[in-house]
Amino acid sequence: MTYTDISLPDVEALRQQPNTAVVDVRDEWEFDEFNIGGLNIPLPDIRARKAELLPYQSLIVICTNGVRSRVAAKDFLRQPALQNKSIYHLHGGLVEAVD
Repeated sequence: MTYTDISLPDVEALRQQPNTAVVDVRDEWEFDEFNIGGLNIPLPDIRARKAELLPYQSLIVICTNGVRSRVAAKDFLRQPALQNKSIYHLHGGLVEAVD
């Protein structure tokens, strides 16, 4: 099991697919300041809130620069409830979107 690194244009294309969720693992204040939509589940909360992810088949994990989202993507792969899902990771993070 592994996740797939994608770029920002890929996120926009993939999020149009059915049963796909964008999961922003930044803190709430960061999400409030700037976001591209999706679920805001801060990295420390991802295990406690994994039930929110179960309805989706594909998860696109994003953060500011790709560090926290990579941690989250690896963690999702370790969780039996999420192992059958397609996990995508925004390589380089949202800083690409703000530039």
